[in-house]
Amino acid sequence: MIEGKLQVTIKINELPQPTTVGNGLQQFGLNCDGRIISVTVKRKIYKKLTDAASSNYLQWVAAMSNDKPRSVYALNLGQQTQNGVVLDEPNIQVFERKLKPKAKATAGDA
Repeated sequence: MIEGKLQVTIKINELPQPTTVGNGLQQFGLNCDGRIISVTVKRKIYKKLTDAASSNYLQWVAAMSNDKPRSVYALNLGQQTQNGVVLDEPNIQVFERKLKPKAKATAGDA
């Protein structure tokens, strides 16, 4: 058996409503294809989401992943629940979602 690396990325484009848990951590739930993911992040990390939602972006997308070394905000697949898992302190990056240009009609499309 060889070793592999598990990388998880969850994308969202709506602001989740958190509850505050111990030490000012923000916790919210996500429904990922029927699996319920409980996410816990530091207040500073959650602010990235609120800034995107209140910014001038027409559309935005946030990606939560474990692409940093484990010593820094790694996505820890925590305790499994009946319908999903608990994610503790994932890294969150927010991007402006670019609108795709509409395809130009050609003479053959009519």
